[in-house]
Amino acid sequence: MDCTIVQKEIEEIKPSNILSQTPFWGRLKDKQGFQPKGFEISVSKDTLFSHGDVQGNESDDLLVLIKYIDATHCFAYVPYGPELEPEFENQGVFLEQLSETIKPYLPRNCIFIRYDLAWQNQWSADDDYFDAHGNWTGPPDEQVQEFRVNYKTINWRLKKSPSDILPKNTFFLDLTQQEDTLLSNMRYNTRYNVKRALNQGIRVQEYGIEHISEWYRLYYDTAVRHNLPLQNEQYFLSILKKQDNNKKGVKVKMLMADWEGEFMASMFLALSHKRGTYLYGASATNKQNIMASYALQWESIKMAKNWGCSEYDMFGSAPNINQSHPLHGIHIYKKGFGGNLYHRMGCWDYPYSQKHYDLFIVQELCN
Repeated sequence: MDCTIVQKEIEEIKPSNILSQTPFWGRLKDKQGFQPKGFEISVSKDTLFSHGDVQGNESDDLLVLIKYIDATHCFAYVPYGPELEPEFENQGVFLEQLSETIKPYLPRNCIFIRYDLAWQNQWSADDDYFDAHGNWTGPPDEQVQEFRVNYKTINWRLKKSPSDILPKNTFFLDLTQQEDTLLSNMRYNTRYNVKRALNQGIRVQEYGIEHISEWYRLYYDTAVRHNLPLQNEQYFLSILKKQDNNKKGVKVKMLMADWEGEFMASMFLALSHKRGTYLYGASATNKQNIMASYALQWESIKMAKNWGCSEYDMFGSAPNINQSHPLHGIHIYKKGFGGNLYHRMGCWDYPYSQKHYDLFIVQELCN
């Protein structure tokens, strides 16, 4: 076997740019009905790559979350993992080997493992999937995707999940650039709105748990306004409580934009290793013309840069500028800050019990 696994404690998982592959994320999900497990995986380079130096092994840590469907069956979920990223043509082989190797470490009643892959979407690197204006049109249908990903596998078992869990499309900003360069890279309207908000007296500061109710009021209004699924206040409280208190761990900052004594916008900024992530955002329904969210986002970007982050993840957007997409407005807002659009592979399943997996998928599609 070209892949080996050693189980390790959650708190021993090493720091990562990927927020959902950290001990913090394991602690957070442990309170939401998941059972976190930590592993160190080692895989031969020739399993990952077909070209260059393929001698030796590559190693990395992996966070896996176990979720029980009922009293007797569960599945394993890997949020934005594994972080090791093979060449396109080797992705299926690697996932197959990893799935079979990790199986003995999972509960015996685990019916499948789901990888929420943060890897670059294979079809976003193919010019045939862009229109004449340079907009990505998305991947082909599932059968074509599965045929390509299962290429060279033994069991031909990998399946595209019916839906994706974590954001599949996002904008990344390069924080190694100077602040003046980051400003100049913004679209004109975005840069204007940032300066306008600051000139109107918007003040952005970090606040603690004692202001969680003010955050939740803005969040609730935003979720209702955009018809988004709602989390309860306790969930956000747990995010602040489960963070790490050291530089190597995850730091979460609740930032709020104040104007004349009233909170107009707020966000959760997560700092994990060298990446800042715009985790959650909210804004007031009234006085949107003062552009508080623009000042808030700019201060968050600067804060992540000063923390030592080299990149900033906007954490979710539409895949293109199609006006019919429900995230079109969010896409335009985030695009304005000058980042590069990145498309992930999304969720892929490897069934261990085909019969039970098929039953689960039917139920998942009905929900």
